[in-house]
Amino acid sequence: MRFPGLRQTRFNLITVGYEILDGKILDTNSKWLAERITSMGGRVDRMITVGDDVDEIAWAIRESIKSGVDWIITSGGLGPTYDDLTLRGVAKALKRKLVLNRRALEMLKIRYKELYERGIIPSPELTPQRRKMAMLPRGGKPLRNEVGSAPGVLLRSGRARIVCLPGVPSELKNIFENEVEPLIRKSLKKVFRVERWFEARGVAESTLAPRLEILRSRNPDVYIKSHPRMEEGRSMIRLQLISAANRLKAAERRVEKVAESLKKIVMELGGEFSPIRGDEP
Repeated sequence: MRFPGLRQTRFNLITVGYEILDGKILDTNSKWLAERITSMGGRVDRMITVGDDVDEIAWAIRESIKSGVDWIITSGGLGPTYDDLTLRGVAKALKRKLVLNRRALEMLKIRYKELYERGIIPSPELTPQRRKMAMLPRGGKPLRNEVGSAPGVLLRSGRARIVCLPGVPSELKNIFENEVEPLIRKSLKKVFRVERWFEARGVAESTLAPRLEILRSRNPDVYIKSHPRMEEGRSMIRLQLISAANRLKAAERRVEKVAESLKKIVMELGGEFSPIRGDEP
């Protein structure tokens, strides 16, 4: 969501994999990343899903760079198989060659030696398929993967930083939390986000909707979202208010002002209005 006049650090998330497009696997990675980024004060502009295709991946990277975002985070396609093509797509988008990265190769050597000593794999040899994971776009920096084998990758292109993460959720989370999140926090513009939830009972959403539209137009710096449901035959609407500002007090005041207006509207319509403590249950 966007707030007028507020300059936030902007992100695009790119998921790579035909298994996502085919509906075989649910993309939980983008949801998790978006929640983490938003909670830090960043703004996710787009989530893009493409197949395991070099041209499609390159297109998504170029479009994200053109849009002027600060961070581009990809997930999936870093493994040893023929259809793991993310780094080739990134290299094509940036017009860079894939080169053997010695640090990434050393990470893989240590990892496969460890797996061999634990009896998980029959040989620690760095086969061509394993060495493939150390072929990074020129200028790329490998990011330590403590859970799996494929290193993550960090690159710069103009103002944009590009991070490539594995698609396995446990590996993605490990690299993000240990290697990427500290960098993001250093780059973030100072933003305070305030979110509050309220409950309106006994008022139909269709009755409340016109009043909400007026309230939204008068308060563009507060995001208002209604979540209707029925309980025991009675209308119940959960109302979500979000604001963000460079000062915490300003965001809090905006939400409190809209909450007071909402309470007045709901009561005028003959309903009941009450806060919900914590996040939406």
